[in-house]
Amino acid sequence: MNKGKAYLVGAGPGDPGLLTVRAAQLLHLCDVLIYDNLVNETIVSNLTPPHCEKIYVGKSGAAHTMEQEEINKLIVDRTKAGNLVVRLKGGDPYIFGRGGEEALYCAENGVEFEVVNGISSAYAVPAYAGIPVTNRGYSSSVAFITGHEDPTKLESDINWEKLSTGVQTLVFLMGVKNLPFIAKKLMENGLDPSTPAAVIENGCQPSQRTVCGTLSDIADKVRDEGIRPPSISIIGKVVDLRDRLNWYESRPLFGKTIVVTRSRDQASWLTSRLTALGAAVIETPAIRIEPISDQTEINRCIGKISEYDWIIFTSVNGVDHFFAALSANGLDSRSLANAKICVIGPATGDRLIAHGIRPDLLPGRFISSAVIEELIKRNEVKGKSFLLPRADIAPRELRDLLLENNAELVDDISVYRTVQVNSDELQSAKDAIAGTKIDLVTFTSSSTARNFFNIAVKTGITSIKDFTCAAIGPITAKTAEELGFTVSISAVEHTIDGLVSAILTYYRT
Repeated sequence: MNKGKAYLVGAGPGDPGLLTVRAAQLLHLCDVLIYDNLVNETIVSNLTPPHCEKIYVGKSGAAHTMEQEEINKLIVDRTKAGNLVVRLKGGDPYIFGRGGEEALYCAENGVEFEVVNGISSAYAVPAYAGIPVTNRGYSSSVAFITGHEDPTKLESDINWEKLSTGVQTLVFLMGVKNLPFIAKKLMENGLDPSTPAAVIENGCQPSQRTVCGTLSDIADKVRDEGIRPPSISIIGKVVDLRDRLNWYESRPLFGKTIVVTRSRDQASWLTSRLTALGAAVIETPAIRIEPISDQTEINRCIGKISEYDWIIFTSVNGVDHFFAALSANGLDSRSLANAKICVIGPATGDRLIAHGIRPDLLPGRFISSAVIEELIKRNEVKGKSFLLPRADIAPRELRDLLLENNAELVDDISVYRTVQVNSDELQSAKDAIAGTKIDLVTFTSSSTARNFFNIAVKTGITSIKDFTCAAIGPITAKTAEELGFTVSISAVEHTIDGLVSAILTYYRT
């Protein structure tokens, strides 16, 4: 049996982008993941291998999935069974994370362990709210204090007198419920009631909220605004810097919840663009991309590949699946030497270049009619032969236009197919959108609109016309509107970048 090892790993404060490289490496390798409620679900879902056993042991207030003693034993038992165990904790495991207790238990029971520090919410969350915990002229000292101390205890572990007068920035973690007690003790021990204060809920996440006031009134403001755990409180002059340094909540899509409906393997670029602009993104893949099971027609066309004058690629998927079929036939890009290549859209062009070929034609507008216009200008339609490797459900407009303009031959073949999500993915989509206020749904193709419509029907959503929708182009917009969606945004440039630009324009006006 292989000797196991436990890793006590900090997941950072909420933003998956703040996960350390070492943490990501271990997540990709782990056999068992034991994680808390403050760990971003994206990390759990996307970074662990298929064989990984995921065990949730979250503790929130008085609600404990598993007591600490049980967690300690679980780590040791799974490690002794020969597993690579990752104990993943929000923030840093050694800053109010009880990681020290878990490490001691491992040491006492002869289990090899390693600590992988994480970015702590103690300083990252204030930074995301525009508050540096130290700053020249404002604060040269900072203290991190637990806010969970029981106010009914006969004697406090905190030296309130020295804390109130000896440190310039105070950061209380997990203390929103005890905030009235904390403020009272600080003022009783000499801290000026007018000292600036802030409380940040759901820090480093798109749902982050910040309330500012003074030590004397912050508890009332927090109560009035309904601020709830998890929250962090900051007290000190540095809070005054928020008005000038509030970068995170000032991003143009902050506070918007946007549904991305692309296939899961293609959603990342759109998701990352929207997330960087402040949006909370829910990925509900409406389609999956699969190769065509019957390759007869593809193989027939590849067998006469030297006879085509033009090959036209209309999508990244078309490029990838065509070259996969080419390779399966023992060929590579050299077999396309007799043909000219046209692509629709820069992303398709970039993917073609990745396969070693630069396109001969990239029309300025990314629609079928623009392709025909450019080819006619070059006298490259009449009497020419064309190969169109595309999706099984691709519209036939391009083929028809080529034939109408006297192309000699058009082989419009399916090299991949789009299929609806399976029952597990459907349930995942339902869970993701249930009870969530959706600001925008994005459609990047007609198939995503159709399949999201099916998801809506199967999950009991009846008022689809109430969704504000964004479409990547007029064909997708037309399909969505025919299904009953309200398309308020249609990209002028029919690309992911064009779609993001159109969304920004919509929310800025």
